Amino acid sequence: VQLQASGGGLVQAGGSLRLSCVASGLTFTVYAWGWFRQAPGKDREYIVSISKNGRKTDYTDSVKGRLTISRDNAKNTVYLEMSNLKPEDTAVYYCAASRRYTSDTTSVPSRGSQYNYWGQGTEVTVSS
Repeated sequence: VQLQASGGGLVQAGGSLRLSCVASGLTFTVYAWGWFRQAPGKDREYIVSISKNGRKTDYTDSVKGRLTISRDNAKNTVYLEMSNLKPEDTAVYYCAASRRYTSDTTSVPSRGSQYNYWGQGTEVTVSS
């Protein structure tokens, strides 16, 4: 299993980025997906997830209205659109996959322990 995150970079405050996470070696559609981030000197933080059927999303309060998660099952890819970025968004961003039971189509896992696989991270730096 491999989760390849990309799209990070340096951006000015107020700018936008789109992160991508391409998955291989697993059945993409049986997983819910999430993004976490870890800022320098801080613990890893949950920020957003999307359900297995793509119809439900969950956002932590600090990113609501600025970040949007989506998934493209045909491309085995999950995206994180980020706008109005702030210096406090500076972190390494990680995508993660959470295996769900067949009947569970709407769960939006928010704990790291609920995730089975993790990407390598992509770094986002927001300058003020």
